[in-house]
Amino acid sequence: MKPTYQPDSKLDLSFTRVVDVPRSLIWRAWTEPELLKPWFCPLPWKTIDCEIDLRPGGLFRTTMQSPEGVEFPNAGCYLDVVPHEKLVWTNALMPGYRPSKLMTTCGSDDTEFMFTAMVELADQGQGTRYTATVIHADEAGCTKHAAMGFEGGWGSALDQLVAMIKQGI
Repeated sequence: MKPTYQPDSKLDLSFTRVVDVPRSLIWRAWTEPELLKPWFCPLPWKTIDCEIDLRPGGLFRTTMQSPEGVEFPNAGCYLDVVPHEKLVWTNALMPGYRPSKLMTTCGSDDTEFMFTAMVELADQGQGTRYTATVIHADEAGCTKHAAMGFEGGWGSALDQLVAMIKQGI
């Protein structure tokens, strides 16, 4: 039996939007490193490096750069990959499901937290229903992530992804 995700409003952050681009192109933007780098961080931050081994147990690694030029490497492990429908990854594990050490997220020691993220895609009308969910280990991590601007940041990144697709990929 496959485990299922059970939402918890005290531990999870999530948003859903319908965007007017095909999910096949959103999938490509999430799974091809050269397409992920231009949109993955809300500007003026940048993603300057990315490595993807798209399989359960595979590596998902990015390096973000602050406007001041400081680099922040992030690495994790894919847990579930359903082509064109769902990506699930975590920073609590490294490739091969090896336990991870706690890493600084986006630049400050007060933003260290473990999480599991899901991006779910489904056709809706002429567009795509896009749901991003981040599951936290505890309320403190969830609160820290919300204070960092989860919905605004992930929403801005989605806007950048959609704009990139509309410009042609």
